[in-house]
Amino acid sequence: MASYLSKLALGASQFRFEGAPAHPRARTPQAEVAEIVTVAARAGVRLLDAGVSYDSAETMIGSAPSLHEFRLLVRAARPDKGPEHVEAEARASLARLGVTKAEAIIVQNAGDLFGRHGPDLWDKLMDLKARGLFDKIGIVALASDDPIGIAKRFHPDIIQSPASLLDQRLLTSNVLATVASLGVEVHLRSIFMQGLIFLPPDRMTGPLKGAASSLSRVRRMIAEGKSDPLQAAIGFALSRAEASQVVINVTSAQELSAMLAAAASPPPELDWDRMAIDDAAALNHGSVAA
Repeated sequence: MASYLSKLALGASQFRFEGAPAHPRARTPQAEVAEIVTVAARAGVRLLDAGVSYDSAETMIGSAPSLHEFRLLVRAARPDKGPEHVEAEARASLARLGVTKAEAIIVQNAGDLFGRHGPDLWDKLMDLKARGLFDKIGIVALASDDPIGIAKRFHPDIIQSPASLLDQRLLTSNVLATVASLGVEVHLRSIFMQGLIFLPPDRMTGPLKGAASSLSRVRRMIAEGKSDPLQAAIGFALSRAEASQVVINVTSAQELSAMLAAAASPPPELDWDRMAIDDAAALNHGSVAA
């Protein structure tokens, strides 16, 4: 149990940062965020991906009482406004989170490194690391980004990639195993494929309709294995030897508690290989790095 929980990282991208409580007794967004962070800390989770898209969200995370228990990841700014802007935003993120340094700064779009601002962006991130603001530099790499090529060219400390029970492309091809063999930490993201694994097949409409029969088959195999989609998705991700961290995104402390319980259970004995789907529309939907 402890070893599996040590691989879990808490993602903040789906925290509810705005809006009034649903009913008078419901927690405010700030109280819910604080409770999520506290529950994760008590369970032994020690990495928090605080890469959120607006400033007030970082401030709210920074006010959580248990935040000091975590190593933090922050997102790098887009490079089009120049390297000084990247540094200013990085420092501002640290300040809003109430820390002077973080575990890593993460490039959210690998394509930024190949554009005309890419060399300046990378040089600035290396500079920030050298000056002690961050211990590591990471890159989010989708299947289409060539994670192995990125690892060999940039030598990042971390690569975060979407991979899951349903989307095994980067796993069965040994792409992420190769990345790990190069000394790069591999973080799995989007392990629920943006919630697709929980969606009833009869609600898969539009571009996702073509994957309905595949999802029905997967859900049937999970049920026959006396498991459920949550336990199967988490168990599969945590069982991957190439993954040093598995990022889980939650909207509430209740959701987090359910995921922690699933992570603490032995992985179900399922035929993982047969659960991969190959529907392009579904894979594109689920591979958004969140």
